Amino acid sequence: MTWTLAKAKDHLSEVIRRAVDEGPQTISLRGRDTAVLIAKDEFDGMKTSGRGRDFKAFLLAIPSLEGVELERDTSAAN
Repeated sequence: MTWTLAKAKDHLSEVIRRAVDEGPQTISLRGRDTAVLIAKDEFDGMKTSGRGRDFKAFLLAIPSLEGVELERDTSAAN
C-alpha cells in the first residue's frame, strides 16, 4: 500500500502493523514514492541470508549479465 507522508505520520501504528502483517508499505512525498517501510524480520533476512552476508554482498552475488546480448525496444520511445 502507498501512504502519503502526512497519512503515514498520522497512522504510524497502522503503517507498522501492515508492514508486519501485509508486507512493505510505500511512503510518498510530493506525489513521488520516496521510502519503503518493511518489517524488521524482512530487513534482517535481506541483511543476512543465514551465511552472514550483508545486503551489499547479496546484490554483488547476483549473476553477471556479461556476455548476454540485450537489445532495447525503441519502437515505443516516441
